[in-house]
Amino acid sequence: MTSTIRRVYLDVCTLCRPFDEQTQIRIRLETEAVQLILSHIRLEDLPCMVSPVHRLEIDAISNFTEREYLLALLQEIGTVVAAERATVRARAEALVAQGLGPADAAHLAFAEAADADFVTTDDRLVRQCRRIGSAVWCGTPVAYCEKEDLR
Repeated sequence: MTSTIRRVYLDVCTLCRPFDEQTQIRIRLETEAVQLILSHIRLEDLPCMVSPVHRLEIDAISNFTEREYLLALLQEIGTVVAAERATVRARAEALVAQGLGPADAAHLAFAEAADADFVTTDDRLVRQCRRIGSAVWCGTPVAYCEKEDLR
């Protein structure tokens, strides 16, 4: 019996969730889910795929502490997506043509190239991924934890 290696691709809004104001229950639940996912990544039973898009978006974060923490986190836990850039770019352009924003399209294209589940806190993006028929699973951190039965 062969088993596939699970991979996860967390977009930047997901990685930033623990830095958001925690007054809403949804944000607190998603923060807990992100921390749970990160704990499994740190245990090395769940590879976390990263791309150049992460660096571009994180470099634009104005809060120094948040930006430096996220850059260090990606350095610690991230596995760079090994994919032909021209292929990823073409897929991202096709996704933009289907209505995704450029950064979201690039993240999704890299997640698809890595054959990784795509996790985002952006409900609109989840709906768009489902509408276009993404090649990988897309959902929120809480939905991902439920799907993978993370404890």
